[in-house]
Amino acid sequence: MAADEHVGWMKEAMAMAEEALAAGEVPVGCVFVRDRKIIAKARNRTNQLRNATRHAELEAIDRILSDPKLTPEKVSDANPYPLSTTTLYVTVEPCIMCASALRQLGIKDVFYGCGNDRFGGCGSVLGVNELLTHPHHPSYRATGGFCREEAIMILRRFYITENTNAPNPKSKSNQGSKDRNHPRFNTSSASFVAQECCRAIVPSISVAGNLGCYATKGGSPSRREGAFIPLSYLSPRRVGRLS
Repeated sequence: MAADEHVGWMKEAMAMAEEALAAGEVPVGCVFVRDRKIIAKARNRTNQLRNATRHAELEAIDRILSDPKLTPEKVSDANPYPLSTTTLYVTVEPCIMCASALRQLGIKDVFYGCGNDRFGGCGSVLGVNELLTHPHHPSYRATGGFCREEAIMILRRFYITENTNAPNPKSKSNQGSKDRNHPRFNTSSASFVAQECCRAIVPSISVAGNLGCYATKGGSPSRREGAFIPLSYLSPRRVGRLS
């Protein structure tokens, strides 16, 4: 596919990011393309739904999976992945949560605008897409730099006006004392949850810090298969500021 065509699809994703900005969301948008047609597009809705997992990618994936025409029950015995012929264009590098979900669904390729230095799951923080081995889910290629400047500028526009839906930040000293007294946000337990979740997705990982990840097997601290423990869960000050 020619570079101009990639840019064209990314422009469609940028339009969704503009829609997110107008709605007071972190401006990230995406489109899923199959057979040179957009089959789903979405934007961040984390503030609207008060749910830190409702990133643009997951919003679009839910729409695809809910449509039988877009998601056959079983693609084939050899290839059971519903997104194996689908390409994602997203304005910002997918976070660790979304990168893992894309891998579990067998996405073909990912193209993104700017990197995600805080939560990037395609190499900026953790290479969930291909650097980490997995016994079942195939890796996928993620390529950045398409409409990079536009993606960065729209993020700047958002953060200049501030995220009015984010909770008020508290001083580290006060927050730390409060967190230590709260079982959910206890520092040691948070590290344990993050590390155990990372072991669930990639058995070869022993320690992954407090990044959080997508748990793909039962027995994780969440007690739910497929549950994600994001950084926003471990650090309440980050809720509403995820991309």
